[in-house]
Amino acid sequence: MDASPFDLASLAAANLPPPAAKWTGFAKYNFVGGHNDPEHVPLDGLLAAANAVLKSEGRTLATYGLESGPLGYRPLREFLAHKLKAHAGIACDMDEILITSGSLQAIDLVNALFLARGDTVLIEQACYGGSLSRLARLGVNAVGIPLDGEGLRMDALAAALEELKGRGIRPKYIYTIPTVQNPTGSIMGQLRRAELLGLSRRYGVPIFEDECYSDLVWNGDRPRALYAMAGGEGVIHIGSFSKSIAPALRVGYIVARWDVLKHVLPLKTDAGSGALEQMVLGEFCPAHFEAHVPKLRAGLRAKLVTLMEALAEQFGTAAEFDDPPGGIFLWVKLPDSVDTQELARAALAEGIAINPGPEWTTDRVYGRSRLRLCFANPPHAAIREGVAALADVCHRKFGVPVRTANVARG
Repeated sequence: MDASPFDLASLAAANLPPPAAKWTGFAKYNFVGGHNDPEHVPLDGLLAAANAVLKSEGRTLATYGLESGPLGYRPLREFLAHKLKAHAGIACDMDEILITSGSLQAIDLVNALFLARGDTVLIEQACYGGSLSRLARLGVNAVGIPLDGEGLRMDALAAALEELKGRGIRPKYIYTIPTVQNPTGSIMGQLRRAELLGLSRRYGVPIFEDECYSDLVWNGDRPRALYAMAGGEGVIHIGSFSKSIAPALRVGYIVARWDVLKHVLPLKTDAGSGALEQMVLGEFCPAHFEAHVPKLRAGLRAKLVTLMEALAEQFGTAAEFDDPPGGIFLWVKLPDSVDTQELARAALAEGIAINPGPEWTTDRVYGRSRLRLCFANPPHAAIREGVAALADVCHRKFGVPVRTANVARG
């Protein structure tokens, strides 16, 4: 058989991301990604909701938008308007909510609205890798702002805004994850939120508020959203059901005033996000969301405790971390001699997947010895075994910890 006359790869556009490797399954010990706890996916409720909503409204699948219009399934937006008011203090109309295909599409749409190559944004120094990679591909200058235990440092943010103003640069937005920050897990307090809003107004720079993890505060008590405090002025808010229900459903949302949202909507050219997922959530959430989430939080908190205990046992003082007030990630600092990108490659060869720190920060030197561990998906036994295996790899490659638990018992 003759070879194809086409080398399609040679015709690809310039500046594409690196080619993907074929997927061969998850690592044996999988601490990467934003996966959730399979034992707490509310299967029975979702099955019942799917059956009920398809019986009552299934024929609306014959139309784009489910007869709810381009903003998304009306009952789901009604639920969100109620939830956002009760949980985050956001008073918005359901027509100020746009359903998206996960929060990643929400980020893409906000970026499409605001950003052009060469623009500048302010972003948390340690931050969601998906946001950082998108900014890099767009050719946007991402200025990292250092964090402390309460999120964005206001002194550093004020200094950056003033320095940029002196150079005639007005950033397009300040991106922040104020409630259960990714990857650090911190929560920005109410007073600091007020300071952030003050800086935003003073310098005329809007805030892009990412609240994808805000349902996972262990005690269920979260500060008012920045969007709520600002009355929607100068803030765009996004969220997701990925962490509260299931990531594979790919349902997120944007909250913005209509004078902003009307410009976002034409950028969403996919003819609507997945309809069945919206319908099922619109049926499930009003009846079951409030009872489901506390159970999920309790299960995740127990897994975090297992992870922290395993790290303390296997790494001792060589692994530094805070006890985060919520979420699915632990941000870990290893000794400066450890390059976590090298560690990640060596660990993956032995069936252990971790996220190296440089992928989650604007400062590769800061991130070099840090790593992010997702504890939500593995069972408790796999967490303990995976941490022990990671400590063994780290000891053999970097001499850290000085003695692993296995060596100590030997």
